[in-house]
Amino acid sequence: MWLGNYCRSPLAQAALAHRGRGAVAVRTAGLISKWQDRPAHPSMTNAARRLGHDLTPHRAQQINLEMLEWADDILAMGAAVLSTLEAVSGERNAHKRSRYLGDRDVPDPMGQSDDTFHECAVLVEAGTLLHLGRRP
Repeated sequence: MWLGNYCRSPLAQAALAHRGRGAVAVRTAGLISKWQDRPAHPSMTNAARRLGHDLTPHRAQQINLEMLEWADDILAMGAAVLSTLEAVSGERNAHKRSRYLGDRDVPDPMGQSDDTFHECAVLVEAGTLLHLGRRP
């Protein structure tokens, strides 16, 4: 669950699903609807491809309470997003919410170079280990 569901979260969804090898279901959504129904950012799609992930099926969507209830874990790319999720979902889902990288934010590559998107993608990919470990 991240800001626009356009850059970081589509990759996180693909990377977590890949590492989970069918044993986990991953959904992603953003806080805003600016990119609703649009594909992932082209630079992130290219960065994902370099890591072996296909983002072409992704279409952005906005978070809703049903998604928050469905989730076992609600992961935010940054502290500001986490705070907004707290305001939206209240205490009911407090035990599920955390930042994707634990104690730090995943930098938003929006408006930056392709190299920055790649660096972000590598960081998101590495973050899967925090949630799913080294699955066979």
